[in-house]
Amino acid sequence: MELTTVWFVLIAVLWIGYFVLEGFDFGVGMLVPILGKDDRERRAVINTIGPVWDGNEVWLLVAGGATFAAFPEWYATLFSGFYLPLLLILVALILRNVAFDYRGKRNELAWRRRWDWCIIIGSFVPALLWGVAFGNILRGVPLDENHDYVGGFVNLLNPFALLFGLVTVTVFLTHGAIFLALKSDGVIRERANALAGRVGLVAAVLAVILLVWLNVAYGDLASIIASVIAAFGLVAGLAANRIGREGWAFVGTAVAIAFTVAATFLALFPDVMPSLPNPENGLTTTNAASTPYTLTIMTWAAVILTPVVIAYQAWTYWVFRKRISVHHIADDVVLPTSVEH
Repeated sequence: MELTTVWFVLIAVLWIGYFVLEGFDFGVGMLVPILGKDDRERRAVINTIGPVWDGNEVWLLVAGGATFAAFPEWYATLFSGFYLPLLLILVALILRNVAFDYRGKRNELAWRRRWDWCIIIGSFVPALLWGVAFGNILRGVPLDENHDYVGGFVNLLNPFALLFGLVTVTVFLTHGAIFLALKSDGVIRERANALAGRVGLVAAVLAVILLVWLNVAYGDLASIIASVIAAFGLVAGLAANRIGREGWAFVGTAVAIAFTVAATFLALFPDVMPSLPNPENGLTTTNAASTPYTLTIMTWAAVILTPVVIAYQAWTYWVFRKRISVHHIADDVVLPTSVEH
């Protein structure tokens, strides 16, 4: 296998890891006010992802860094052409991350509600726009002979990309609700389990439409197989959730996300940024790649460091595997309004 293909596969694996792991904490973030009816319950919801959300974002940083090093032309075209949506994603992630830290700095209800909205918006915007971005990467965007993006923001808001965005939002909501049912107890677990079933049906319908469209328009045998596995994983996850087997339900939605991303990359290969309507201007794993020497050094670094990172993150999840309930949250006096001292 050529090193360009190896790094295309590795970047796909990094995005799979990011969407599977960050997907559930995006879902949890969007569900904070829905499943947490008072401040104590909302704190319990947030605490389910408290030890892991920042570690999940490492997958995004590594995926971006790997793309920059392995396929600099792809990185340059992607980050210049998709500048506005990627900027919105960055701002949303910053807002969300700050909200997790600042929410508990003052014991005032209005203060915490404002930061709760930052968590919701900071989770929803990336969940939607990552789907829109990958829909456009697969569909193709207008590129000139220098591989520069020549379209506008409106070009990115096409039906296929918007459907991709709706699928990522609804599937992440389902994934997050199942994670909450897995990680919580009591009334929050019951609400999360019920909500996962309802949202999951919407996600399943949208996902089937997307996967059929993806394979009819862009797919091959490999992407079709991956899509079938993704659909089976989502259905199996929803069935497991229905009988209260949250662990298997979470595995099912994780498989659905992983193989949907895999189907996207399989349908994309050997392109990395197709050009529409001029295919000859597109970027491939060959014309977008770094030198063989660079790819060789990166490959050795990945072989040595990747297992260490995965092992450390797996250990983190094992340490914080216990369920969280409202009774684990300490009593806190929350003032309804600001008090002048």
